Amino acid sequence: MNRWMQVYVVPAAVFISVVMGGGYGTGREVVEFFTRYGILGGLLGIGVAACVFALVLACTYEFARVFQVYDYRTFFGKLIGPFWICFEILYLLLFLLVLGVVGSAAGNILEEEFGISSLVGMAGVLVLVIALVYFGREAVEKVLTFWSIGMYAVFVAYFIQVMNHGDVDVLQAVKNGAVEVGWLQGGALYAMYNLAIAPVLLFSTRAISSRSEALLAGLVTGLAVMIPAVLFHVSYAAGYPAVLEEPVPNYWMMSEYTTPLLLGIFLVALLGTLVETGAGLVQGFIERIEAVLKPGADEALGHPARAAIAIVTLGLGGLLGSLGIVSLVAKGYSALSVGFALVYIIPICTLGIAKILKSS
Repeated sequence: MNRWMQVYVVPAAVFISVVMGGGYGTGREVVEFFTRYGILGGLLGIGVAACVFALVLACTYEFARVFQVYDYRTFFGKLIGPFWICFEILYLLLFLLVLGVVGSAAGNILEEEFGISSLVGMAGVLVLVIALVYFGREAVEKVLTFWSIGMYAVFVAYFIQVMNHGDVDVLQAVKNGAVEVGWLQGGALYAMYNLAIAPVLLFSTRAISSRSEALLAGLVTGLAVMIPAVLFHVSYAAGYPAVLEEPVPNYWMMSEYTTPLLLGIFLVALLGTLVETGAGLVQGFIERIEAVLKPGADEALGHPARAAIAIVTLGLGGLLGSLGIVSLVAKGYSALSVGFALVYIIPICTLGIAKILKSS
């Protein structure tokens, strides 16, 4: 059971936990890339995204296993050679952008619910990220895994309450939903920019030891990561089209359609999810730095150095967060998606497969 957890559950949970904060925790990305294309159009887009996720993650996990590359610098050096620097630049931009979304979302929620200044709320979440990263990779993996499982439970409870809400027939709204032009593009773009974090989280795939495990782990992660998207997107039919304009759609939906108890649980869970999203990204960045300083060493940096890196990166992310979550998601992610397709997704599905087969 422990091996099954390490091979299939941990990589999926770590990947989902990082996706959760910016996208599923807030719901903003689900609205931007799926729901705005209509209820049925969004479901088609989710299907596209799931297929792209599964294919690319399976190739990525197998490539990492074959060549034993578990930090993104070494991974891309093996995949695209000297062009690895292109991913480095794009990832740093995405890294800061996601941290900005995380901080902005936390600030919005704390300000609306408790009247706390958004800047204070943003700073509080960033401090918690620093504290988690301070204790190293094992602590990050454990917290991300168990918190993700807890968030799934909250998501399911939310979905059940919305479906049972007496004033709205969600299934009928889905059945009569529209298909707007752009759902294919929305699904592909969503997968492409979220996949950019996969090479950064390869530290969670070290237990994979065979091709069949790598392929199945990629498939499991690819399908599991889209389950919350289905739940949230379908639930948004109850508040469509007003939900499209909300900066934190999940918070608004729970305020309108669920009990105060679940809303309170969700707020705690969401703030924790925003923390784990930031922690997963910062841990991946630290693994990259450690691979340069001491190749092959396990956790070469000490606690103070990890905390210092977290402080600098999260400070920059906090500055971006002050721009507002809606503009960050709408403009930043779509632009970066194309770049990641060129330097990662297309190469791993072509050059990557060729190199795997040649090595075999």
